[in-house]
Amino acid sequence: MDQIIEPNASLLSGSGSGRSTPSFEGFQMDDPDTKDPEPAVAFETQYPAMSLYDVNLDKYPFCQPCPFATDAKALEELVACDYTQRISYEMARSGQATRRVRVYADGIYDLFHQGHARQLLQAKNIFPNVYLIVGVCNNELTLKMKGRTVMNGFERYEAVRHCRYVDEIVANAPWTLTDEFLNEHKIDFVAHDDIPYGGAGGVDDIYAHLKARGMFVATERTPGVSTSDIVARIVKDYDLFVRRNLARGYTAKELNVSFLSEKKFRFQNKMDELKDRGNMVRCGLLARWEAKSRDLIEAFLQAFGRERLCSIWRESKGKLMSIWGSAASLEAGAIDISDSEDEYEDALGEVAHVVAESDSGLETARWHDTVAPNLSRSSSSPDVGTGVC
Repeated sequence: MDQIIEPNASLLSGSGSGRSTPSFEGFQMDDPDTKDPEPAVAFETQYPAMSLYDVNLDKYPFCQPCPFATDAKALEELVACDYTQRISYEMARSGQATRRVRVYADGIYDLFHQGHARQLLQAKNIFPNVYLIVGVCNNELTLKMKGRTVMNGFERYEAVRHCRYVDEIVANAPWTLTDEFLNEHKIDFVAHDDIPYGGAGGVDDIYAHLKARGMFVATERTPGVSTSDIVARIVKDYDLFVRRNLARGYTAKELNVSFLSEKKFRFQNKMDELKDRGNMVRCGLLARWEAKSRDLIEAFLQAFGRERLCSIWRESKGKLMSIWGSAASLEAGAIDISDSEDEYEDALGEVAHVVAESDSGLETARWHDTVAPNLSRSSSSPDVGTGVC
């Protein structure tokens, strides 16, 4: 734990004026008073100091995360602000303010998503020359007022700090904004959506007194996205996420699943793996069959192409003439052999054309449908012409 917060040790040094300081108790995933089988330090034990938190920001002079309210940079900005010059809404809106307008936005910012980013973008652009301060509630207060969070406090602080619209972070932000807090941070306006937000003691809207004083500016919520929606998606596809993480090497204890559930999920993963292998084998067989069929078609066309059929016809024509008739019958016959010769040539051309166009296993059927009738009709003719292909 010491290794994690030591690089940000300056965040722990308060000015003694009661300013909120990031004590990083947010590393406790749950309320310490709740009965949880996992100890409060489980997160620090399981996830030691990460390189992101230990990075030396002096190496990155051009772009850095925004400071906490207790950092020197934020304190310099606070001291330079002349809070005696109060800024009205009309002055801020028209750009007539003589200093930067200090706008405060607060929230939980769990599972930081585009809805949060759009809300902060709106707050940053409400007035010209805005200095945006964002307050993030710690885990203990959030658990008491709203419920359990997915990300711990430190993770939520870091997520908001790296949003480019934010100029300053207030860690351990209060749930209700008092005049003392507003004066301490020299806040001119508070930005939040206009929906009444309840608080402790049955308060209907914790921003009501700010709205009455003209210190409240409304932002619009992003429809279709919220932390609750994201959690609902995870719960809906719980089995798929557990199976995926088991396949990636997570243990059943880490995923908080029982022994039988683990075996069930692993069996489902194995079945899906076998299905994938079966699909690969089937695709391979189809590819090989297609290659073989193309080879057979190519061999068939080479054996019975137009040139080959003409050669066979020339070789067999003499034999057919000797079987079907003689020279005497040809002289005595009154049949015009030119029609028979033209018919044979037309049939031969049609056969060769059908065979040449075949690119599938249908060539055999088309061969029988096209050649057989012509050969039958020609074989009934008493005489054969002497033309060549």
